[in-house]
Amino acid sequence: MSARFEELDWRETPIGLISLRRRWDRSLGREVHEIKLDDEFLMSDLFTVAEVELARLGLAASSAAELDVVVGGLGLGYTAHAALEDPRVRSLHVVESLSEVIEWHRRALLPLGAELTADSRTRLVHGDFFAMVDSGAGFDVERPRRRFHAVLLDIDHSPRHVLDPSHAGFYEVEGLRRLASQLHPGGVFALWSDDPPQEEVTAALDEVFATARSHVVTFDNPYTGGRSGNTVYTAVLE
Repeated sequence: MSARFEELDWRETPIGLISLRRRWDRSLGREVHEIKLDDEFLMSDLFTVAEVELARLGLAASSAAELDVVVGGLGLGYTAHAALEDPRVRSLHVVESLSEVIEWHRRALLPLGAELTADSRTRLVHGDFFAMVDSGAGFDVERPRRRFHAVLLDIDHSPRHVLDPSHAGFYEVEGLRRLASQLHPGGVFALWSDDPPQEEVTAALDEVFATARSHVVTFDNPYTGGRSGNTVYTAVLE
């Protein structure tokens, strides 16, 4: 058994104090890794089902034989790791605004870090996902305006509960159109949300994409003893 609680790293950032901790949960009999921003929990590897389904549902919506994929938000790495399990993926750009999170993976402080960084298809990109969309130059700094087959996004808690007010415009029609311009025909945008399905989100996606769906992903919650859920939206261009 590991130490009951260990703070692996913490840093002051422009958006607050970010910290990585590992603790032993006696009720579950396992280690838990968590990332906090100030006093708010950003993510925990207790709840990763929907992050994995973000990749699986998003890539399943693509009919392309080979896939160049962008993941917005590295976090604990579960979406990126699930994307790499699709044999069609030939390249994976993971955009993360916090260099500290990238460093934690490269130092293998997180369970999936060593595997992610060792995969030759993976490129960890330090950058602002939303600024990259707005710039029009795209997600590959070496190949400006490069198009991708799928973009999988898990940064904000939801389109209506954003980490920074500057993100809000992305989820409106014009922001989604800028994102769609960086996809190949038939390209897929998939979005994780902590909120139940919202009609206004699906309506905005319908304005830009040929098809849009919301998927409720449920999972066991060991703390409540019941089931919890997240939403994954998938939208496909013509």
